[in-house]
Amino acid sequence: MTQISMLINGQARAASNGATFERRNPLDNSVATTAPAATQDDAIAAVDAAAAAFPAWAAMGPGERRGLLLKAAAALEAKTPAFIEAMAAETGASGLWAGFNAHLAAGMFLEAAALTTQISGELIPSDVPGSLAMGVRQAAGVVLGIAPWNAPVILAVRAIATPLACGNTVVLKGSELCPKTHGLIIEALQEAGLPAGVVNFVTNAPADAGAVVEAMVAHPAVRRINFTGSTKVGRIIAQTCAKYLKPVVLELGGKAPMVILDDADIDAAVAGAAFGAFANSGQICMSTERIVVDQSIADEFVAKFAAKAQSLPLGDPRKGPVVLGSVVDMATVTRCNALIDDALAKGAKLVCGGKAENTLMPATLLDHVTPEMTIYREESFAPVKAIVRVNGVEEAIATANDNEFGLSSAVFGKDIARAWNVAKRIESGICHINGPTVHDEAQMPFGGVKSSGYGRFGGRAGVEAFTELRWITMQTTPRHYPF
Repeated sequence: MTQISMLINGQARAASNGATFERRNPLDNSVATTAPAATQDDAIAAVDAAAAAFPAWAAMGPGERRGLLLKAAAALEAKTPAFIEAMAAETGASGLWAGFNAHLAAGMFLEAAALTTQISGELIPSDVPGSLAMGVRQAAGVVLGIAPWNAPVILAVRAIATPLACGNTVVLKGSELCPKTHGLIIEALQEAGLPAGVVNFVTNAPADAGAVVEAMVAHPAVRRINFTGSTKVGRIIAQTCAKYLKPVVLELGGKAPMVILDDADIDAAVAGAAFGAFANSGQICMSTERIVVDQSIADEFVAKFAAKAQSLPLGDPRKGPVVLGSVVDMATVTRCNALIDDALAKGAKLVCGGKAENTLMPATLLDHVTPEMTIYREESFAPVKAIVRVNGVEEAIATANDNEFGLSSAVFGKDIARAWNVAKRIESGICHINGPTVHDEAQMPFGGVKSSGYGRFGGRAGVEAFTELRWITMQTTPRHYPF
């Protein structure tokens, strides 16, 4: 068991009332972490600390901020063994997934470091003689980042790295399911030497989440919010932010389609589908949730995909290397077992895997899935995947778009021009041609459409999200007035 602290104004803090909560391992229910259960007053104190630190951090030269972010990248990557241990204990994640999280998150700090000198503006021609008109980007203020458990290092670093590069200060609200994992990121930032109050860390008991978040959103110093998580909670966050007129970036649920055209390289499609569907046991917002395959090649694809799925090692990640570790809780198992029962009752065929009795869920494929089945529309967020057979390109596109979500997608086909034209018609924020639905790079504009949220993380899009664009003019010659 690990006991952790919050961080407010550079100081380790317990909850002001001494309250704590436990996060238990999903496999054996042992206590993984005990963390402070923040009160609303604690949350406000964290924002106050960030607000006090903002003027000096925003005024700091870009080279100095860059140097601190570079140190943070190195400190975080050095903690890879600790992340592997913490993620296995708190969420049942495999060592492979945890290591990937640490590596990509370190890269996000490197990219953020590179952005510090890219916070630029533009000169805009003015109709007023002698008026020098500028669009200037400036740090917004305090940014509240709310990060999830499923890709905990990547998504928490994404919530704070670009805001810091832009000159904002940050409060990170850690996930109730992985407070130790998120705390390790804060430790890395402390080791890098960030000034007190620039990054603050709050943890809360699940029952207190709504009150703690609203207390921070309502605080006048909070100027931006970003949230990654479920669409259900995202709607609540959006409503709360609207109540206080606060801009928010939302990256929410997905039901990513992988469209496999009749001319696809089947072996390449199988490899991409296996990675996209089963990385982190399918618990990724970009996970391949629907395999939309042309009927003419479906039998060959399904046979090869099933063989690949059945070969993936499944087990307790604390006991050795696996691809499929534990899912996050038994509620996931219960929900997915119901999805399997529903699909089979309505005519789907179980190709491999099946219902689970504990959180070690096998790679499961359901073939001949139709719109009448719940799994056709609902996100499994688990290693239970639907295969939908279609006839031709038009039916493939219609099926890919027949969903409320629109985060990631993929198209496989050898005719690149045709695949490109299919990709353009898929309603999603992200589409990869001949690549998996699960792919992220720090410099790319990352986000979705429809019920997958709005706004973008990453690169220039991230700079736009976390800065204020101001119009500033300078009159360089005498100005004529009408009276």
